[in-house]
Amino acid sequence: MTTLWLFIIVSSVIALFWYSRQIAEAANRHAQHQAESLQVQLLSVACIKRRFGVLKDGKLGIKSQFMFEFSSDGESAYQGKLYLENERLVKKELPAYKIAS
Repeated sequence: MTTLWLFIIVSSVIALFWYSRQIAEAANRHAQHQAESLQVQLLSVACIKRRFGVLKDGKLGIKSQFMFEFSSDGESAYQGKLYLENERLVKKELPAYKIAS
């Protein structure tokens, strides 16, 4: 019986890690899409916060907040935020930035 519980716990940790990586890859894709649509250079993407919670559709899931840095002129860096529910982009926050001429 102990072996079964150990197997379930280890499998759950591995599955959670795997799904966490999928969410991080989705955040990277969303950040790249934002950079392309703003015509800026994407510098980095990092996870700020991740937690379990009730999503907008009423189901349980993972709510994540990612910060991404971008540059519009190659000299200055700006930070935006992406809010994800599982792999779906829910909200984005972008600062005012200098448009390269």
